[in-house]
Amino acid sequence: MAEHLGTTCVQGGYRPGDAEPRQVPIYQSTTWKYDTSEHMGRLFDLDESGYFYTRLQNPTNDAVAAKICELEGGTAAMLTSSGQAANFFALFNIVGAGDHVVASSAIYGGTYNLIAHTMGRMGIESTFVSPDCTDEELEAAFRPNTKAVFGETVANPALDVLDIERFASAAHAHGVPLIVDNTFPTPVLCRPFEWGADIVTHSTTKYMDGHGAAVGGAIVDSGNFDWEAHADKFPDLTTPDETYHGVVYTQKFGQGAAYITKATSQLMRDLGCIQSPQNAFLLNLGLESLHVRMPQHVKNGQAMAEFLHDHPKVRFVKYPGLPDDPWHELAQKYLPNGCCGVVSFGFTGGRAAAEQFMKSLHVAQIATHVADARTCVLHPANATHRQMTDEELVAAGIAPDMVRLSCGIEDTDDLIADVAQALDALQ
Repeated sequence: MAEHLGTTCVQGGYRPGDAEPRQVPIYQSTTWKYDTSEHMGRLFDLDESGYFYTRLQNPTNDAVAAKICELEGGTAAMLTSSGQAANFFALFNIVGAGDHVVASSAIYGGTYNLIAHTMGRMGIESTFVSPDCTDEELEAAFRPNTKAVFGETVANPALDVLDIERFASAAHAHGVPLIVDNTFPTPVLCRPFEWGADIVTHSTTKYMDGHGAAVGGAIVDSGNFDWEAHADKFPDLTTPDETYHGVVYTQKFGQGAAYITKATSQLMRDLGCIQSPQNAFLLNLGLESLHVRMPQHVKNGQAMAEFLHDHPKVRFVKYPGLPDDPWHELAQKYLPNGCCGVVSFGFTGGRAAAEQFMKSLHVAQIATHVADARTCVLHPANATHRQMTDEELVAAGIAPDMVRLSCGIEDTDDLIADVAQALDALQ
């Protein structure tokens, strides 16, 4: 890894040889040619590394995954078709029917639905705890069949900050890994492995791509969790996999590669949530400027939060960069260079005011997106979190009048002027 993240953003993951392409090539091919069936057989037996079908792996994807792995400081990584697929794979790789997951309640609504309902129908139980729960409440959430703990570094859209060290300590005390979705900060602003997290996920659709061009996800393994030390909890990694002639992933690939190898060779094989090579290529273009874009997102987010803070038509502002924000102290610890460009706030005029406000914006546009180079705005209770009950919304830190404003990389003064005129238009 390069000494500084900026160099890794530009050059990580792919080092061309003499007379090879300077840009990561797009391997727009589903299959590869082999001289002998024996060679292909060795690939299918996991006895040799290589490519045979893009549903499992592709050289373009692997180069970009390697860059993200370097940025996070991990040992192995993979790309998926979306951030949702990344979170599902990250959990389902070690959790199955009859198992249990502890998760922060302050997470993206789609991820909540995935864990609480979709995985629930698969026989996987879950308990959600507030990120500011007491140590006793966190401890009470664990069961003998708990296999993983999940949270978001900065919650979407509640903007709660996860106390990574505390949740990691609780997870490790019960012999399970902590999985952290690091989408909002990106490794430019926070590297969860340095605080005890074991696995990191990303919706690369967001800041990593940064331009709303390519849907994708990523999973990175720190290589720090000792699966063999808790072999009874993770038999899929520590006992023979009969679908691959009895391979034991931890024994054959070691602590640093077993988790991602299993997710690739087993889950990707069977579920096929692969990111297209074209999307991986576009993602890499976004990564090359990530270290330049993130400070501007933070600058705009901080300025916007400060402007909204004392506005008479604004009921509340959520942004960990504000000194009086309840998550400010944790943000100073984990995110000293800023948390993201997203600001969540509500209106003295309630839900109707939120809807009118969004109609009056000109620079910011209503979109089912966040963490984009272009400023966008969304009413979560009416969109991304529409499936949640009022009780679930409250638990996730979302009010009916909350608007999520994702500040892009436009000029700061233009963004504030746009928001100011939309607030002035409220009756």
